[in-house]
Amino acid sequence: MLTTVTRPAKPAETTNKWIVVDAEGVVVGRLATFIAMRLRGKHRPDFTPHADVGDYVVVINAEKVALTGRKLTDKVYYHHTGFPGGIKERFAGKILTGKHPERVLEKAVERMLPKESPLARHQFAKLRVYAGPAHPHEAQSPEVFDFKSRNRKNSRNG
Repeated sequence: MLTTVTRPAKPAETTNKWIVVDAEGVVVGRLATFIAMRLRGKHRPDFTPHADVGDYVVVINAEKVALTGRKLTDKVYYHHTGFPGGIKERFAGKILTGKHPERVLEKAVERMLPKESPLARHQFAKLRVYAGPAHPHEAQSPEVFDFKSRNRKNSRNG
C-alpha cells in the first residue's frame, strides 16, 4: 500500500493575496464567516492550522452592513472596565451610527478566529476594515471579490 504524505505549509513559502470585499447591504454574520475563513487560509489546499497562510482582506463600506431580525436594537456588546461593577454595554445599532461603525464587523470576525493566541493576533492583523468606500491599499493591487452575488442570502434589501 502506497501512501502519500502531505507536507505542512510554511508561511515563508506561501504567497498571500489581497482581496477587497464591498460590505454594502451584506449580512454581518455571513460576511464575517467568509472573512475569518480567508484570514486563516482554510480556502487553500495547503491549509495548516498552526501556520499563518491566509490572505489579506480589505473591507469597504462597513458602515452599510445589514443585520437580520431585531439585532439593531437587541444585540448587545459587553465590555468590562476592570473596576468592580464596571460592566458596560452598547447596542449594535448605536455602534453602527456612532464614530466607529466598522467595529461591529471587526468584533464578529475576531470572535470567529482562534482565541487569544499569537497566531490569532497575527491573522486578525491582516484584516483592514474601512467605514467608507475608499481604502489606501491600491498599491497591493487587490482583487475585488463580489461576495454579495455569491448567494441570495448574503444580502438584505432595505
